[in-house]
Amino acid sequence: MNIRDLEYLIALADHKHFRRAAESCNVSQPTLSGQIRKLEDDLGTILLERTSRKVLFTQAGLTLVEQAKVVLREVKILKEMASNQGKEMSGPLHVGIIPTLGPYISPIIIPALKEKFKHLELYIYELQTSQLLDQLESGQLDCGIISFVKESESFIEVPIFDEEMHLAISEQHEWAGLDKVGISLLSGRELLFLDGGHCLRTNTLDYCLSVGAKENPHFKASNLETLRNMVAANVGMALIPQLAAKETIGIKYLHFEEPKPFRAIGMVYRPGSPLRVRYERLAQEVTKIMKSEVKNG
Repeated sequence: MNIRDLEYLIALADHKHFRRAAESCNVSQPTLSGQIRKLEDDLGTILLERTSRKVLFTQAGLTLVEQAKVVLREVKILKEMASNQGKEMSGPLHVGIIPTLGPYISPIIIPALKEKFKHLELYIYELQTSQLLDQLESGQLDCGIISFVKESESFIEVPIFDEEMHLAISEQHEWAGLDKVGISLLSGRELLFLDGGHCLRTNTLDYCLSVGAKENPHFKASNLETLRNMVAANVGMALIPQLAAKETIGIKYLHFEEPKPFRAIGMVYRPGSPLRVRYERLAQEVTKIMKSEVKNG
C-alpha cells in the first residue's frame, strides 16, 4: 500500500466512475483499476462490488475511504511543514474556485498573482462548493475561493470582497426603461435559477423567497451562461453576480436600491495549517487586485 493507492481510492469514491476517477488522477483506467485490486489483495478485503455497472463500495471500502482521507490530510500537513521551511510564497499551491466565480475572476487574478509571486506554482481547479470543500478537507486542495456558505464555517474563512447581485432582464421587459429597482418589486415575480449543484442558487433563492419572489418551475440552468441566454431570449429574469454581468445583446442589468443583495466571496483553508501565512497573504493580494474590479464593475 502507498499514498498514491489511497488517492486512487478517494478519487473513485468522489467520481463513482472508473474512467473519470482515472482522468482526475492523470492515469489510465486499467492502471487505476489494477491498483485498486492490488490494494484489496494487500488488505485482504473486498472494497468494491463488481457485479453492477455502477461503482458500489462495500462497508469496508467506505470505512477505508474515510480513513484514507485522514491519512492524506496528515500527509498534506507534513508536506506543508516541509514547504514552510523554504520561502513563504514559493512551491506548489492547489486552489479550488467555484464555477460561478472561476470564469470571471481567474483571468483577472491569476496573471497578477503569477507576476507578484514568481516562485509560486499555482494549480487551479474549478469545482462546485461541496466537492471543493470535500477535497479541501481531505487535503487534495490547499485552499479555495468560494462564496461563503454554512458548510464552509468549519474552515478558516478570510473575506476577500462582497459581490453585488444585479437583476438581468430582457431588453423587451417592462422594466427595461429603468436603471434601478427596489427589491420589493420582485414580490410575486418568478425568477430563473441555477440548479441545485451551485451555492449561488442557495444564496439567491433564499434572498428572493424572503422578499416574496418565486422560482420559475419550468427551467433550471447548469451554468450562468445558459441562464444569461435564457434571459436574453425573454424567458424570464435572474439575479446575476456583478463580475458575470457583462454586456450581452438582448440583456439589461439593473442595479438594486438599498438594501442591495450580495454574496460574500473569500478564501477558505484548513484550521491549523502550517501554511496559514501563505494563504492569508494570497487572500490579501486577491483583495487588492479585485478592489478596483468590484468597485468599477
